[in-house]
Amino acid sequence: MICNEKMYALGAKRSVIRELFEYGKMRKALVGEENVFDFSLGNPSVPPPHEVKEALLRLLSTESEIALHGYTSAQGDKGTRDVIAKHYEEAFSFRLDPELMYMTCGAAASLTITLNAIVKDPADEVVTFAPFFPEYRVFTEKAGAKLVVCPPAAGLEIDVAAFRSLLNEHTRAVIINSPNNPSGVVYPEEQVKAVAAALRDAEKKFGTTIYLISDEPYRALVFDGKQATCFPKYYDDTVVCYSYSKSLSLPGERIGYIAVSPLAAEKTELYLAVCGAGRALGYVCAPALFQRLVKECDGLTADVNVYLQNRDLLYGSLSEMGFTCAYPSGAFYLFVKAPSGDASEFSEAAKQLDILVVPSDSFGCEGYVRIAYCVSTDLIRRSLPAFRTLAAKYFG
Repeated sequence: MICNEKMYALGAKRSVIRELFEYGKMRKALVGEENVFDFSLGNPSVPPPHEVKEALLRLLSTESEIALHGYTSAQGDKGTRDVIAKHYEEAFSFRLDPELMYMTCGAAASLTITLNAIVKDPADEVVTFAPFFPEYRVFTEKAGAKLVVCPPAAGLEIDVAAFRSLLNEHTRAVIINSPNNPSGVVYPEEQVKAVAAALRDAEKKFGTTIYLISDEPYRALVFDGKQATCFPKYYDDTVVCYSYSKSLSLPGERIGYIAVSPLAAEKTELYLAVCGAGRALGYVCAPALFQRLVKECDGLTADVNVYLQNRDLLYGSLSEMGFTCAYPSGAFYLFVKAPSGDASEFSEAAKQLDILVVPSDSFGCEGYVRIAYCVSTDLIRRSLPAFRTLAAKYFG
């Protein structure tokens, strides 16, 4: 084969999420969109805040077209980074340094750049907590490291003892994601503190620096009076990876940032490595127009009450039917136990009723399916008879 075999394999076989999404498009064309209940993709159904459209129109009508559509500094517009740092401090009473911030094309670019900046040896390991977003494995392996998976505790929270046992002299980074995709679980403060303590102990024991990479696209989507976590407050060697895809409902615009904690070890060296990785990967000058939009709209959030309504309707209905679901206090996912214990079998059974849910094996946690309830409330209501038919197959 004349091409890169690893890249060929990734291109030839899409993720199970994307496979279901494409299957759903085909089914909608055959039987009608109203007859397919597609819960496959985490694509926000709530429109952006009205300020987003107003800001875009104002920018397009009043600002220089050259400036709006031209290159920014490689690491991003300084004014935008200043605003992000200001709003972050207002929200969390923690000051990020704009000079340690790098604007990116969404969270995927943030994670890819950060991992490539940190990983330096083929023996390096990156730990993450199951269940996890499947692309973590792709991003980690492309950076040249091995992904090590920490199994979950009861309630799909963090098993701190298991986590401690995985840390060793090869551990270079840990990826944490709260609110979590795919479970919607928000990790409690005591577990975050325990993770931070375990990392500090490991750094001291092995004489190494271990970076905590906080993947935060769902940071603004929290319910039940819970608060988003400011990970740099708990652990100095933290890198924040953020995306506006969910908070502002802008997934297709691909805009986010990396922020190296000002308390991190060798913060300047790490930031320069971030800049270098961005350069090597071709991730420089994130979209200028949407950097300017972020400057105008950072801190705003789409109407999460729609997601809350959807969660309550779906969680309550499926629980009443007999399904066991992890209780989601954030994001817009419901993680449901497969009654047979076989996630693929359960996903296929749902598929026969045109319910599209994602089996959990690639999330590092077998025996569940993920339901993305970032859909219209009407779609959820219309799907309930099909879910009842599905429940009858397993519970009688």
